[in-house]
Amino acid sequence: MAPAVTTDGFNSPPSSTVYVKNLEESIKIDQLKEALAEIFSEYGTIIDLVAKTNLKAKGQAFIVFDEPQAAERAIKEVQGFELFEKPMVLDYAKSKSDATILREGNSDEYETHKRRRLAEKGKLFVTETPLERQRKQAIEAAEVEKKLKRSAAATGTDPAPRPVKASRGAGLKSSNPGAGAVVPEEYLPPNKILFVQNLPDEFDVDSLSIIFDRFEGFREVRLVPGRKGIAFVEYEAEAGAISAKESTAGMTLGQEGKIIKVVYQRK
Repeated sequence: MAPAVTTDGFNSPPSSTVYVKNLEESIKIDQLKEALAEIFSEYGTIIDLVAKTNLKAKGQAFIVFDEPQAAERAIKEVQGFELFEKPMVLDYAKSKSDATILREGNSDEYETHKRRRLAEKGKLFVTETPLERQRKQAIEAAEVEKKLKRSAAATGTDPAPRPVKASRGAGLKSSNPGAGAVVPEEYLPPNKILFVQNLPDEFDVDSLSIIFDRFEGFREVRLVPGRKGIAFVEYEAEAGAISAKESTAGMTLGQEGKIIKVVYQRK
């Protein structure tokens, strides 16, 4: 029986992958990987070594061993070791690496892992513009409302009704001529159901669940039969829906890089 792997003092559960941070960012990747391989190969068989040049991943690396015991030995003995005059900070990786899952030969687990990783990666490409635009519109609308109320108070007259901004996909208007204008999607009040639009055709219930079940109180994803590119995501309470909307609105998904739109369901 293999010896037990300890978890004391680590932020993540034991795995075969060592997460290394606080690496010198000015060193070329090839030189860095070579140095890491030389150090960590002393503790076991390395099946993969990942270090990237993009801004978010700089100064970090992942060392994938063939067994968790090798990762444990490396963490215990290399922790704080100086490489290029900077002490390395080590921990277990938060999730299994692609190399580990492929090595275990579980194709279903690998596909699930791959979809989850791509979904997480999509977060890195979240476009700030849609959220900024929504916030700006809300602020502008509030300012207009304040000005109208101040003007009405000064003149003693009722403020003129504010024109409603046209919004594509805002919903069908009532057939009743006397009904009020439809509130644009951007200004809908929070509720526990989200309406997601502009989804890539290849994203199904499982793919979307991977994205949205990370938020508290997730219940389900519902697709609309015969309609592509849209879905409803339900949470147990508004708090979960609010967190999900703020984190996913503007997320880029699919090979075509579609920017999804996430709003609250119209009641």
